[in-house]
Amino acid sequence: MDTNSLFINRRQFIRLAGGAVLYSLVPTPFPGIAAEAGNGFIAEASSDKNPCDVRALTRKLFESAGGMSRFISKGDVVVIKPNFSWARSPDLGATTHPDVLETVIFLCQEAGAKKVRIADNTIHEARNCFAVTGADQVAKKTGADLVYPLSNLMRDMNLQGHRLNVWPVFTPFKEADKIINLPVAKVHGLSGVTLGMKSWIGAVGGRRNALHQDIHQTIVDLAQFFRPTITLIDAIRIMTANGPSGGSASDVAVANRLILSDDPVAADARACDLFQVQPLAIAHIQLAQKWGLGTTDFSKLNRFQVTL
Repeated sequence: MDTNSLFINRRQFIRLAGGAVLYSLVPTPFPGIAAEAGNGFIAEASSDKNPCDVRALTRKLFESAGGMSRFISKGDVVVIKPNFSWARSPDLGATTHPDVLETVIFLCQEAGAKKVRIADNTIHEARNCFAVTGADQVAKKTGADLVYPLSNLMRDMNLQGHRLNVWPVFTPFKEADKIINLPVAKVHGLSGVTLGMKSWIGAVGGRRNALHQDIHQTIVDLAQFFRPTITLIDAIRIMTANGPSGGSASDVAVANRLILSDDPVAADARACDLFQVQPLAIAHIQLAQKWGLGTTDFSKLNRFQVTL
């Protein structure tokens, strides 16, 4: 099936808005809460205050969902996957808000995590990305490990996807007890939106241009392999135009929202509302639901909503 044909009115929507050794041919399942429709939850937090107290909003969100200890246990090694692909300052909405990341790290540590790591395979040079986005400062303040995407940390694994088979995987994700996906909400010129499931392109190596061919199938292949414990979509500042890299303040809208779920499909589906687009108009969301990775039917989930 040509998954690109499933994407409805893409042009209209866009106007609106190396050399690794084989690690494992059969990967073990990634740890975390299974994303099964009917057994999950979705929580949202929002603020009408400007500026928003991002740290307080993040804490309140987790409190509404039962606290971080519901997801992270004492002694866990936790890997957080933000989006720091671009060397852009936080005000430009291209990368995960550092205050959200900082708070999530502290909450993991308070829940008893043995170690917290930050990992992302960036597009721009990693050292520059981590400096400009605030990742360096967050790591220093919290004591979390900031893992650089070095070639010796990529190991070939069989993703067992419909399109992707053996592909280099960033090893911190293989070694984690728990994984938190922490993307920023943006439009994307090829996939329509870039939210939680698309974020996994930054958890692998290889040629990105190859990953962007038949991109919706690629996203779902990666989503069925990387099963995060939770997905937290950062919609403090969202990119509504010229995504995914942006570069201008005019590309950004202040939304002051956070979306948290143990269902990766539901998290992405709910975030589509930020861009006034129907979830099933996004081909990879439609495919992921078809493959049983989660649901777009929020009535099947426990729902929590708080405001600050």
